[in-house]
Amino acid sequence: MAACKPLGSGEECSFVDKDEIWKVHVKIELQSAKAWPNKWGFLTKSYKEMQEESNKLKDVVKLELPQHLKTRPPTPPEKYIQVGPSPPVPQTTQAQIGWRSAVPELQLERYGKVQCGKKSFLKELGWAFDACS
Repeated sequence: MAACKPLGSGEECSFVDKDEIWKVHVKIELQSAKAWPNKWGFLTKSYKEMQEESNKLKDVVKLELPQHLKTRPPTPPEKYIQVGPSPPVPQTTQAQIGWRSAVPELQLERYGKVQCGKKSFLKELGWAFDACS
């Protein structure tokens, strides 16, 4: 049996050819399935056996970390984050826009607004403004 030609080459596969190719693939798959345990069966060692070996090794090798390398328990957020009461919710939807940012204590910018001047990449490089046009 010859291999099928690619589409458009004039000689295309018939249904019989495709069926024969499928049979060969299935035959090779079955042969591989029979040969697999002999070649790769050692990989099927159960997970439980590996876990037991791992636990035994963990028990044998117990390392005690020095005090300066141990992790400290996490600090509770209440210790460094103070949440105050919110102001009353506005009665109208128009008043809801920006109602929390109008109160200075509730603003997101705790340390002032970030101010960046207008900079020109071309000016920093010392190029003419029409250099990239």
